[in-house]
Amino acid sequence: MKPLQIKQPPSLIHAPLGLILGFTYPFRALGLFIRTPNLWGYVIVPIIVNIIVGILLYVGLLFPGLNGIEVLVSNLDHQIDTWVANLPTWLRYLDVSAVILGWLLRMVLVGALLFVIGFLLLQFGGILGAPWYGQLSEKLEELRTGKPAVLPPNSLTSIFQDIGRALLFELKKIALQLGIGIPLLLLNFLPVYGSILFTIGGFSLAATVTFLDFVDAPLERRRLKFREKLKMFRLALPASGSFAFVCLGLIMIPFVNLLAIPVCVGSGTLFFCDRLWPYYFASQEQTTSAEVPPV
Repeated sequence: MKPLQIKQPPSLIHAPLGLILGFTYPFRALGLFIRTPNLWGYVIVPIIVNIIVGILLYVGLLFPGLNGIEVLVSNLDHQIDTWVANLPTWLRYLDVSAVILGWLLRMVLVGALLFVIGFLLLQFGGILGAPWYGQLSEKLEELRTGKPAVLPPNSLTSIFQDIGRALLFELKKIALQLGIGIPLLLLNFLPVYGSILFTIGGFSLAATVTFLDFVDAPLERRRLKFREKLKMFRLALPASGSFAFVCLGLIMIPFVNLLAIPVCVGSGTLFFCDRLWPYYFASQEQTTSAEVPPV
């Protein structure tokens, strides 16, 4: 199913408010889960899956990674101390700068490590918990829109098609990250502004992929193409950007991300129902509930 063309897009006046409201969707989903016990079954099993995957990732990557970072920073401190010791006395203050540099490097590397672990947890936990996440998204769409969720054909052929589309979706995400990520890495060679542009571009790319992961369930049920899913992200800005960034932050927090992923999956469906479905899908699906959501 193809999305509709914009007939009456949200006013630009509402953009600042949309930016703020995008941050609230994970917390709205959490509140809805607490108030709706019949949804707990679709959340508890993925959390158990995430705990198992998280233990493997933390044991296999986090603790060895932290030890490696500590060794790297300690060696760098030692080399700088040796270098400063050979300087004139009036330059010995550089030793303090080395300590500050060491802590900054430690913070950057630990942040990068947590980002990688959170991203891997999202990918593996999302794949293993997909059956429950799909059902959770369907139930949330029914609750939010007041109509049965759009479902793809259920047959042996469609199952193989679903598997093929899922694999193709993952491959296209990888291609997107490589196609944009590699040029971003090259920006680091530019003086002064290169690292700033790399940081901004890197987080924007990560937020885009995060949005695709968490809002994919209702979009995939409507058989949107990959470029159409990217278009949904662009059309929903700035709310889609703030939503993606808060989800990205949640999955980077150790142990919190074990709960955050199901919550973000649910919030992605709520985001779709509030900020995409009324504008681009409601009238095409011949429903009488096609009302523009409050900003």
